[in-house]
Amino acid sequence: MITGLHHVQLAAPAGSEPLLREFYGGVLGLQEVPKPPDLAKRGGVWFRGEGVEVHLGIEDDFRPARKAHPAFLVDDLDAFGTEPPDDLLPGYRRIYLTDPVGNRIELLQEV
Repeated sequence: MITGLHHVQLAAPAGSEPLLREFYGGVLGLQEVPKPPDLAKRGGVWFRGEGVEVHLGIEDDFRPARKAHPAFLVDDLDAFGTEPPDDLLPGYRRIYLTDPVGNRIELLQEV
C-alpha cells in the first residue's frame, strides 16, 4: 500500500547543474541536498522543500518533459510574475513554468 510520495525524478542534460541550481534553488526556493556519494558520481542535483523532493538526473539522450510534469503547491502564485493564472482546476489558481532545460513545471495556489 502506498503511504506517501518520496520524490519526483526529472531528467536533465549533462552539464546543466548550475542552471538547475539557479531555477530550483533560486526561483522555486528549494534547498539543495547532497546526493549519496555513489549517486553523485552520475551528476545531477537533488532539492528538497516542505513536503517535496525533486531529483534531477543526467540523461545522455535527454529530451525535456513537455506534457508530463510535477505540480508544486505554493503560497503566493503572484510572486512568480508570469502570465495570468488560470482557474481551470477547481479550488486552485495555476501557472506553468519551464525549467532551464525545458521540463514543464506546474505551480498551484489554493483559493
